[in-house]
Amino acid sequence: MTQPHKDPDRIDMTKLLAARYRAATDRPYLASALYALTVVPSSRVPTMGVDRHWRCYVSPGFVRATPVDELAAVWIHEVAHLLRDHHGRAGRLPAGDQRDALRLNVAQDCEINDDLIADGLPLPAGRMEPRLFGLPTGGMFEAYLSRIPHSHDLSLDCGSGAHGSPAPWELDGNDGPARLGPAEAEALRRTTAEAMRAHQRGRGTLPGGWQRWAEQVLEPTVDWRQVLAGAVREAAAWAGGAVDYTYRRPSRRTPALRGIVLPSLRRPLPRVAVVVDTSGSMGEEELDAALGEITGVLSEVGLRGNRVTVLACDADVQAVSRVTSVDEVTLAGGGGTDMRVGIDAALARPDRPGIVVVLTDGLTPWPAEPASCRLIAALIGEGAEPPPSWVETVRVGGD
Repeated sequence: MTQPHKDPDRIDMTKLLAARYRAATDRPYLASALYALTVVPSSRVPTMGVDRHWRCYVSPGFVRATPVDELAAVWIHEVAHLLRDHHGRAGRLPAGDQRDALRLNVAQDCEINDDLIADGLPLPAGRMEPRLFGLPTGGMFEAYLSRIPHSHDLSLDCGSGAHGSPAPWELDGNDGPARLGPAEAEALRRTTAEAMRAHQRGRGTLPGGWQRWAEQVLEPTVDWRQVLAGAVREAAAWAGGAVDYTYRRPSRRTPALRGIVLPSLRRPLPRVAVVVDTSGSMGEEELDAALGEITGVLSEVGLRGNRVTVLACDADVQAVSRVTSVDEVTLAGGGGTDMRVGIDAALARPDRPGIVVVLTDGLTPWPAEPASCRLIAALIGEGAEPPPSWVETVRVGGD
């Protein structure tokens, strides 16, 4: 009796979804991201791939030929491209690198696979990893790219969710099954990063690359001057409309009204205070960095002679300066650390600030509740514990 012919284009969904279940069960911090992927069977995709809309294209033949444990590893590999925003990062590369999509894919696979291998995942044969190119592990694909040879046989293609260029087997962006938008994807990245942090707090382990990724998502390294500029703009928004009236500068309409002086609108500059940590844990290098950032503050708000209040603080306020240049700053201290004292002192001043910037290595207690101003903690140095979530936190040095 002959066996019924099996349709080569029919996908074994039971096996495929069992592999995803295994991946999500073994690494529960990835579960939300894994289950956000929409499966699209396609005989045109070589193995598995993803587009930027979180649709996962799967070859029926690849599913048949691959054991469940390896399929689970490939699920994790593909979702890693999307979690790490490889297509977004690829879009910031020079145009020539963006056009070299498959070579770019190799570099991205090297970034992912060394973490997956360190995590004990059984990736299928032919996987790309840094050691194949004499590269160190733990790097970012942008650093690997220039050292991936152009002559290498680049037969893999993980799709536009990786390298950013639409693959021939992908659906049109607006067609087909459910898809995730950029805002939803960003929320999912944060949810995953928080799950990773909770996993570590429960004494679980993560590969180094995933740890760094989660830290970057939850505490992004940005140019803090951009954050300050945004805070200044928000504080100055009041000055952009009908702010307040003053008789110090007569209205232009006054000459038309004999004997009457009309008040005019004024546009005050925002008041800013900088609390500088001068405790014993702040070395010369950290204090130099702090002075450099005070220069950044002055460049943003030191207009028309507007003065910035700088408070040098360890466990007490040691010096207060009203400055228009960094040369006028007085730094003193060297004892314990309590930036709460400096924040309270800044807010108690007659010229109460709308923005307080705290320059510190983070080894300090923080206020128990939100301050009645815009509070920005600019953390200097590595490994500082972050302040409470309601404090805007940026890392100095991440230009």
